[in-house]
Amino acid sequence: MARSAGIHHVTAIASDPRRNLDFYTRVLGLRFVKKTVNFDDPSTYHFYFGDEEGNPGTILTFFPWSHVAPGRPGVGQTLETAFLIPEEALGFWTERLVTLGVTHEAPIRRFDRTVLPFRDPDGMRLALVATPGLVASRAWTTADIPAEAAVRGFAGVTLLVDRPEPTAAVLTEVFGFVEAGRTENLFRYRGEAEVGGYVDLRIAGGFLPGTMGAGSVHHVAFRAAGDADQAAMAKALREKLGIVTTEQKERNYFRSVYFREPGGVIFEIATDDPGFGIDESFEALGTSLKLPPFYEKDRERIEAVLPVLD
Repeated sequence: MARSAGIHHVTAIASDPRRNLDFYTRVLGLRFVKKTVNFDDPSTYHFYFGDEEGNPGTILTFFPWSHVAPGRPGVGQTLETAFLIPEEALGFWTERLVTLGVTHEAPIRRFDRTVLPFRDPDGMRLALVATPGLVASRAWTTADIPAEAAVRGFAGVTLLVDRPEPTAAVLTEVFGFVEAGRTENLFRYRGEAEVGGYVDLRIAGGFLPGTMGAGSVHHVAFRAAGDADQAAMAKALREKLGIVTTEQKERNYFRSVYFREPGGVIFEIATDDPGFGIDESFEALGTSLKLPPFYEKDRERIEAVLPVLD
């Protein structure tokens, strides 16, 4: 059985691209790993934020549409995207969010970790999970976020579903996750990876479905080591659960198949290879606009319509 180690990336929708870029690089201190375009809509940027090298499990991506309406949270959507921080950095981040005027809530306990919920400028629900043993791990740092406080990648995501069993079947029977805890209305499933390792299912029977827009997560991508594992997971979806994926799509930095899981959330299976160093050195990641080969002939026209970021 092919297994997914955990989350590969999360893709969300934003409005103002300059504000989005500022928040995730300056406020949260993530690295701007790649600046490209939406392959299906080259008039729109596709931003990738992550760790020093853009490793799987650290990548948060955005489609920033300047005039998109706000989304509405609801059943069939990702309710929260959570990041790992060192346990010792909780005070640093609480003070930082207050100082910078970031909308946030009081810290809470969830599955033996302290969690600090907050929101980005579009209202996307985020959280920092204080985790022991991270201080010594490598980190991407900025002028005012030291290594001992820096974000280390994803902790996991929380999905809002009507009932847990159908989504849990995808996680356990296809991705190889295991149940790792539960409360009255929250079920946790874990993959093997420490970074991007969990999916929580929050049960909200009878709630309205969500609508996509600014502040919404568009899809959650799960890791496949390569094409063979991706194909095996797609086969397991089809044969065990009757779920058919799209054909494989080339995304330059990974290859993807997509499907909508029974709870309504769009899932992707993305390969770990080839990674973000395929068209830029690691030292230069995110410094220039990268286009897929089939758009290179239109570079001048595409650059003319994209919003100026400086």
